[in-house]
Amino acid sequence: MNVKDLKVGCQTFTWEMLGERFSGGPDDLLKAISDGGYAGIEITDTMIGHYGDKPEEFAAALKVSGLTLVSFAFGSNSGFTLKEEIGADLETAKRWIDFASAFPGALVSMGSATVVSDGPREDKFAIAAEVYNKAGEIGRKAGVQVAVHPSSHHNTLLFDRADYDAIFALLDPDLVGWVPDTGHILRGHRDMADTLRTYRDRIRYIHLKDVDANGTWAMLGKGVCDTPAVIEIANTAPRFNGWLVLEEESETAAADPAGAVKTNRQTMRSYGA
Repeated sequence: MNVKDLKVGCQTFTWEMLGERFSGGPDDLLKAISDGGYAGIEITDTMIGHYGDKPEEFAAALKVSGLTLVSFAFGSNSGFTLKEEIGADLETAKRWIDFASAFPGALVSMGSATVVSDGPREDKFAIAAEVYNKAGEIGRKAGVQVAVHPSSHHNTLLFDRADYDAIFALLDPDLVGWVPDTGHILRGHRDMADTLRTYRDRIRYIHLKDVDANGTWAMLGKGVCDTPAVIEIANTAPRFNGWLVLEEESETAAADPAGAVKTNRQTMRSYGA
């Protein structure tokens, strides 16, 4: 795949992280992302708003905005690590898989396993893997790919390289893909390129995000992320679908979300995408 063939999407967490400071809705997100020059969107269960049970209406809104749904992302208060919540988490997974099935090629991204209770970490890996694998089975029946998105946020179970190795050893690679997030990998461990290469067969699409040398979120191209290397590795990943989804959590984005994501899109053009 040539760099110019890459497709660039935007993740809506840039607005979600504002909490009550963001008073808009999903249509505002579609406009900002479309105006920013993006071709696709990854939206979350928190930001889908009134479209949550109206996939046909959301498809129409996307068409007007000229956007493709790259992926639908969701998490759980269980952190996907509570055994007693497995059933509820899988019901939620089915809901959003059914939603995504209305959008050809769209994936469902499941958030990072997170520690929300006491007990051995090893047990939590097993529970998370059970949830992810069973969700992957639901997705396969519906014709929707499911992928896991590790993060470096508070109490994540999937922080450093050992955590990545542990969860991937338990996941069926044919059922559960991977959405690597460059910023989260860099915050958790410094072997980003090696991690991407080691597990490139699991890559479905990529979250492209930057951090500075101290692990603080930075605008794309202003930190230590080697974006050209990421693109090069992605192009060797057999199941990579061509989407680079930019996600921005920096203070710059907190002050001006729409402006920040537009600047990041311009930065991507400097890399040829």
